[in-house]
Formats: sequence, structure tokens, C-alpha cells
Amino acid sequence: MRNKNFTERELEVLEYLMLGKTNKEIAEILMITHHTVKAHVASIINKTGAKNRLGAAMIANANGFTNPRLSWEQP
Repeated sequence: MRNKNFTERELEVLEYLMLGKTNKEIAEILMITHHTVKAHVASIINKTGAKNRLGAAMIANANGFTNPRLSWEQP
């Protein structure tokens, strides 16, 4: 992974990404626009070095991050 400096919101989005939620579903759950979710997903993809949202979820899972907010918190 390139960067572990995820924001709290990125970690929330990543958690739902790992559950297979769509941008629209994530937006409804977090009460934000789907455009904002799309921006967070793009940032997550960049920070993980993945090629797409599935890749980001797979990288997180492969690194044992079943609950991203707990696993990637800053010390």
C-alpha cells in the first residue's frame, strides 16, 4: 500500500466498499452525495495503489483489515 493516512470518512467508505456496497448505497448510508463517495473511493484507490474499487477492497482484505476504521487508525 502506498499510504495509510486515510481520513475517518475514507475508512467509513472503505468499510462499505469491502461489504460490496455501491456508491449510491454508501451515499445513502452516510447521508452524503454519491459524488462525494466517488471522490472518497478515488482517494482510497490512490492511497492503496489499487487499480479499482474491487482492488482496493481486496488489498484491504489481504492485509487483514476486516474493520478498516479499527485497523488503519493512526497511533
